[in-house]
Amino acid sequence: MRSYNLLTLALISTLVGTLFACNTTTQNEQANQLEQDQEHLIAEQILVSCEQSKDKFKNQVEQRTVEQEQEEQVKVEEVKEVEAYFDCESAESGIIPITHPVEIVEVFVEVPEIIAEIATEIEIKDIWQRVRGQLDFEFEDNNRIAAQRNWYLKHPDYMKRVAIRAKPFLHLIVEKLEQQNMPLELVLLPIVESAFDPFAYSHGRAAGMWQFIPSTGKRFGMKQTWWYDGRRDVMASTQGAIDYLNYLVEMYDGNWFHALAAYNSGEGRVQRAIRKNKKAGKPTDFWNLDLPRETRAYVPKLLALADILANSEQYDFDWPSIDNIPFTQEVMVGSQIDLALAAQMAGLTVKELHSLNPGYNRWATDPNGPYTLLLPIDKVEKFSIELAKTDNSQRLNWVRHKVKGGDSLLKLARQYHTTTDIISQVNELRSNMIIAGEHLIIPVALKSLNSYSLSQEQRLVKTQSKKSGEYKLEHIVKDGDTFWDLSREYAVNLRQLAKWNGMAPTDILRPGKKLVIWVDDVSKGQRKSAVMRTLTYTVRNGDSLARIAGKFKVKISDIQKWNQSKLTKYLQPGQKLKIFVDVTRT
Repeated sequence: MRSYNLLTLALISTLVGTLFACNTTTQNEQANQLEQDQEHLIAEQILVSCEQSKDKFKNQVEQRTVEQEQEEQVKVEEVKEVEAYFDCESAESGIIPITHPVEIVEVFVEVPEIIAEIATEIEIKDIWQRVRGQLDFEFEDNNRIAAQRNWYLKHPDYMKRVAIRAKPFLHLIVEKLEQQNMPLELVLLPIVESAFDPFAYSHGRAAGMWQFIPSTGKRFGMKQTWWYDGRRDVMASTQGAIDYLNYLVEMYDGNWFHALAAYNSGEGRVQRAIRKNKKAGKPTDFWNLDLPRETRAYVPKLLALADILANSEQYDFDWPSIDNIPFTQEVMVGSQIDLALAAQMAGLTVKELHSLNPGYNRWATDPNGPYTLLLPIDKVEKFSIELAKTDNSQRLNWVRHKVKGGDSLLKLARQYHTTTDIISQVNELRSNMIIAGEHLIIPVALKSLNSYSLSQEQRLVKTQSKKSGEYKLEHIVKDGDTFWDLSREYAVNLRQLAKWNGMAPTDILRPGKKLVIWVDDVSKGQRKSAVMRTLTYTVRNGDSLARIAGKFKVKISDIQKWNQSKLTKYLQPGQKLKIFVDVTRT
């Protein structure tokens, strides 16, 4: 048997570890690039849909007659709706369309006297002026920058909305960038990415103010659990963006334009573009690289904003001012807390508190951390006093549940809007087995769930309720279901189907998940002249699907489709079924 000394074994171990780490890093980068590629593919598909809609409308207009004037106006409105839906303007300008699921929530802050006094002694009163004095990217103006600059100059209201969203967070972000010696141009990046909206998401699964896809978020420290998503946490995602951008600029030898392009489209794609140009003897600067449409516009957008900020007087542009003082402060809480209780302690509404802490998905903070809340600076003292009076055990509301036959941890977790891990941990369960007659202690929300209007669940309810067709159907996901198959089954657009449910077309569907589907025709045989009404039919003894279908002159397959989430193997007396009836035929 061959012998090895300790030094040799250590060297072998180090080599294996290095190879494993390199392989893991390569796998992570490949996963990131795949998600980035999917995002850009979706953006291209959106652009194609926009063009098709416009071409269709153009043909209709060319064939119009005077008598069709009124009908033409209807078609104009239809095309406008399609364009609004697909974010055509964004796609055409080369930016991945972003969805803003939450209206702007403006939290009023009464600046404490001590901060107001300090502010009077600060020479730079406007934080944007502070940023303006530290801009140092060097670039020559060109048509691509001019095109983006013109868009911003023509849309001053857009910047006003951005300023409202940015105000609570801007001072904190500027300070972080300054402390870590980052270019201050980067404070403009959330405008390009999300219009400073921490709730924003794209069709390609990117989320948050800095628009991280899941895999990149995890790579750079953004925890993602049922309770919490660090990509939407302003402080966590800002630090993640700084870490990622530092990694990229080092990779590209200090070239910030390459680093920013890679932030948008993935480091692999930019590296390939550089290698391709080198091989062809072409320049390898950003402006000469063959990159996706969105990326070609991405860097010019940032530079256009920097130019407008630096020269707002020259452009006669009223860049909205924001006081150069902190409006919010991060507070350590120390344990899980109900957001409604925290809001009550701080003298805020739940909506106001959640708007400042968008990383929390549910009605409470994550039981395993982070244990922080971002609060208006004038509410910190009051909150801290109330928190100190409240024992950890009183920071959540609890129920004592008697286990019944058929109960399971998963069923109880869904019923009480928590997780199986929490129930197991609180009750010190050694397995997932629970016995009828036992009692379990379960944490529950202090208020009704609709009080937590910015929670992930309530945002989804709002998204799914937004009328996008004449009729709303429900579908419970089964094993093997995909958005592609369902879009064909219900004859709807794949991307629309995903968006109606707050998802991306590439997301995996989990069995049991409820999807909504908006349609204009509830049946394939529905006549154009049909007058449809919705009724609820109560199943009686002796009823069958065939009998009910015959009674209302509808198809069995349609009843099954309309009630997919309710039908089991057998009809039960008293069961409620949704029926769409053409009143002109009954």
